[in-house]
Amino acid sequence: MSVTWNQAEPPPLRRPRAAERLRMALRLLALFAVTYAGIVFVVLFNLLERLAPLGVAHRITCLWGRICLSLCGVRVRRVGRPMTHRGAVVANHAGWIDIFALLAADRVYFVSKAEVAGWPLVGWLSRQIGTVYIDRRRTAARRQRDQLAERLLAGDRLAFFPEGTSSDGRRVLPFRSTIFAAFETPALRKALWVQPVTLVYHPAPDLPRSFYGWWGEMGLKEHLTAVFALSRGAEVEVIHHAPLRVDAYPDRKALARACEAAVRRGMEQALARAGEALPG
Repeated sequence: MSVTWNQAEPPPLRRPRAAERLRMALRLLALFAVTYAGIVFVVLFNLLERLAPLGVAHRITCLWGRICLSLCGVRVRRVGRPMTHRGAVVANHAGWIDIFALLAADRVYFVSKAEVAGWPLVGWLSRQIGTVYIDRRRTAARRQRDQLAERLLAGDRLAFFPEGTSSDGRRVLPFRSTIFAAFETPALRKALWVQPVTLVYHPAPDLPRSFYGWWGEMGLKEHLTAVFALSRGAEVEVIHHAPLRVDAYPDRKALARACEAAVRRGMEQALARAGEALPG
């Protein structure tokens, strides 16, 4: 994350009881088993699809996302439909769990900072599921644009988090228009669409409303422990809004504002249905 959002206090979380620690251990074991099995199948089908496109590898990735989300104690409810156009998905960002939610609901490939490629295991795994890595150095800008354009025009649906950071999952932060520069070439403007997606988490009644948000100085280990030990009976709404034609907007700032408005409206409506309101 380039800029860390830290304008809300992390929710107080109690220590897991013995039964909850056992639940966490079993879930993590299942997660590792599913992940390693998925790696084997994805690598195998990636090799086969070099000879003939089957579309199986991505179905495995989507199934993996659903299983991982279930192991986090969260079921997915999809509202609306993923677009059929070529283009990208942009969504609000609560934390690491968003990856499972988006994979469970749609066939997407993630765009990540280049440093992730060098992380042990995580980097290798993310490469297997088609992640695109962004090098933020100026010298790499042209090559980066060409790489994104190639993937988008090939029909790969790339997923971006335009807020540039994660939050408590109960609000939508301003969208950064720089991310939308990837669509500014004439060829891409005429060919691509962008679909705004709102992610709204509804924890169990005894957990804080911001339970699934991971932001600021919160430790990853502590948050993973809390989710795998305490989470159950939760739901995430993945709300697919109407896709927007890139060339219907005069510039990237106008497109970013339109996407942000759609995502924020989806958040407001989902929270209102749950008897909540966006934080001030």
